[in-house]
Amino acid sequence: MASAPDAAPDQNEIDVVIVTGTRQTGLRVIDSPAPVQVVDTSTLERTGAVDLRLGLANLVPSFNAQAFGGDTANLTLSARLRGLSPNQALVLVNGKRRHTTGNLAVLSGVYQGAAAADLGFIPMAGIGRIEVLTDGAAAQYGTDAIAGVVNIILKKNPSGGAISATGGEYFDGGGKTAGGSINIGMAPTESSYLNLTVESKYHGFSNRGLPDQRVVNPASPGYSAANNAVESLIPGYPNLNLISGDAEYRMNNLAFNAGIELPADFEVYSFGTMGHKDASAYENYRRYNRIQGKMGAADRPFPLGFSPRERIIEDDYGLTLGLSGKVVGWDMDLSSTYGKDDIEVRVEDSANASLYADTSTTTTKGFTPTSFHAGSWRTTQWTNNLDLRRGFDVGLATPLDVALGYEQRRDTYRIGQGDAASTYKEGSQSYPGFQKTDAGGHARTSWALYGDFAVSPVEAWKVDAAIRYEKFSDFGDTTVAKLTSRYDFSEMFAIRGTLSTGFRAPTLAESFYSATNVSPTSAFVQLAPNSPAARLLGIDALKPEKSKNYSLGIVAHPIPKMTATIDVYQITLKDRIFGSSSVYGLRNGVIVNSNVNAAIAANGNVLDSTVASTGINIFSNGLDTRTRGLDFVVSYPTDLGDAGRIDWTLSGNFNKTKITKVKTAPTALATTSAAFPSGQVLFAGNAASLLEKAAPKYKIGLNGLYSFRKLTLSVTETFYGKAEALADPGTGPLQNTVASATAITDVELSYKFPKGVTAAIGANNAFNKYPDKFSKAFQTACIASGGGCVTQYPGFSPYGINGGYYYGRLTYAF
Repeated sequence: MASAPDAAPDQNEIDVVIVTGTRQTGLRVIDSPAPVQVVDTSTLERTGAVDLRLGLANLVPSFNAQAFGGDTANLTLSARLRGLSPNQALVLVNGKRRHTTGNLAVLSGVYQGAAAADLGFIPMAGIGRIEVLTDGAAAQYGTDAIAGVVNIILKKNPSGGAISATGGEYFDGGGKTAGGSINIGMAPTESSYLNLTVESKYHGFSNRGLPDQRVVNPASPGYSAANNAVESLIPGYPNLNLISGDAEYRMNNLAFNAGIELPADFEVYSFGTMGHKDASAYENYRRYNRIQGKMGAADRPFPLGFSPRERIIEDDYGLTLGLSGKVVGWDMDLSSTYGKDDIEVRVEDSANASLYADTSTTTTKGFTPTSFHAGSWRTTQWTNNLDLRRGFDVGLATPLDVALGYEQRRDTYRIGQGDAASTYKEGSQSYPGFQKTDAGGHARTSWALYGDFAVSPVEAWKVDAAIRYEKFSDFGDTTVAKLTSRYDFSEMFAIRGTLSTGFRAPTLAESFYSATNVSPTSAFVQLAPNSPAARLLGIDALKPEKSKNYSLGIVAHPIPKMTATIDVYQITLKDRIFGSSSVYGLRNGVIVNSNVNAAIAANGNVLDSTVASTGINIFSNGLDTRTRGLDFVVSYPTDLGDAGRIDWTLSGNFNKTKITKVKTAPTALATTSAAFPSGQVLFAGNAASLLEKAAPKYKIGLNGLYSFRKLTLSVTETFYGKAEALADPGTGPLQNTVASATAITDVELSYKFPKGVTAAIGANNAFNKYPDKFSKAFQTACIASGGGCVTQYPGFSPYGINGGYYYGRLTYAF
């Protein structure tokens, strides 16, 4: 990582005292027995990102951000750590568990199933630093902490602040971005502090898709000269389908961090965030003749066709209140944290085809709304913690630090039903409303006891052991443990390692989400694993994942001022939850499995009768996996005397996941057909490849931060390894899609003017590189299926599908 600007000139973040991965006090990151990377707010700012998720991805090599999502997942993009699911990394704010989003990523892809904390609601200007623990920590922090922990430490400065504004756009157009923030610290009394941050940001649509092949390509079954004669006159032709690109969003966020000292060394503290987001994404273009009344061609209410947008209106809240102090010799921290994510799901510029047809007559036109309330999602999380810590002199090199704790948590998840027009028959185009059978509320309670014991038997040897017992209202109980150790052979070399077990309870969304996902030519039901319809297909309810984590690393100072850390790791997961491949009941107009059709009917879904393919998707404990990898960070400053200095950072991650076991498909899927002569399985080659190959094999970043008087130049070269995955083009065999190994250049130049003003200009992906386009064979097969086939880049590309981005930023510090 780059040096912290508020530190002394020769001090960098390796000297920062950390609070993540340990319950000891006063531990520096460079002395940590577990791998922790520290990112400060100035380093985040230099990435040019207005979204915390993207800023972290530019700085932490094992942290990868989602570039594009399908359906509503494009409205809440996620991130993952060490190649695992976003749900397998825990997010903390000031050490307290952060609630998760209500927007579940449903469609197939690398981030399928993601329902983690939405980092977009935490204003970057309010962050003091971020500590990223890249190690299993379920024994310390509970469920989700399999891949690691992201702990966001908010600013608590009692004075000063900054006002900042930024703006940018993609080189090739679209994605206009603007952001503004104000951070201010104050001391309402001599014994208190209050740090406030407000933030507003906007990001516009982009489009990187091909022309809709149904409209322009005679080889498409959906093309006709008569249709083309009409559609070629539509404004925007041939680029009528805008689905392949960024969503638009507007966000306003507020964060605060406050505390007041009480007598007897007690402190009352509180912090929280509040945010509002309005986001929408284009879906597939619907043609001019898609909506039609009983008068036929004389009653087509959308002569130009229409492009539906899926939209969410989201309110997100998080609040913590706590009391800390010393009680009978123990350091005590008692806290309560409540979080809620409330989302209204809407469909705009759309229509209900059956509603329009059924309300029409041979003499009167029909009716359909163009704006629909498709339903809602709500998640809440209430967590109460009591933490105690005390050191005991046991005659060893250091006191024995004993930390004990209790945690009680309640999670809820609710799906709200869509309005009558959105659920009538097949529902609103692009996103049918949630049916009565989809809607419902679900809850889970849990409590845990945990202990942590840290000591140095001799001065050079640190040992830290943790154990946690947790009981769930719906899964029973579990016990997990962790042992971490480090030995310093000298001031120049140390070795460290960890053994741990972990677990992750499935999110309530994974267990109970149910909806219908549609395109112009297909409709698939997302079956809830805990539903009776899933039992008809022989698919069991979800159960917790279990993990084992092993890591071994070194910390070295081979030459003065140089610090190097290298950690190798292995994470094995049993009963891993993953989204299935598409399981068909109807394929290109032919029934291929009546059991699937029966399950859809039993679930209460009515699908569009005009589509050629229907089926289901479902989450299941279908796999065991093994992930192996290596993380490294090397930092070194070069003093150029009167010419300034350069802080160098070389960091990287190598990562590979392998499926070690696949659960046998239920017999209900064994029905054979011409399309599936061996029957179907839950995890076909495309689903498996998303796990094993869709993450880059490596990610290596070299950053040079040059400082000369008031001038700063930051240049980062990030090398991404090859990523690939099999994809279904709609007809024929699966096709391979690739993002080849690529080097991406980011650069920022800034200058400090008098009176606290700093101006910066920069570019991310400065040479405007794109991932590989889909092959000709893929496009040919897709066109033969009758689809729009506008997507030309793989959505799993680690550096996005939009090319380069340039920006400017102006900051006033006071």
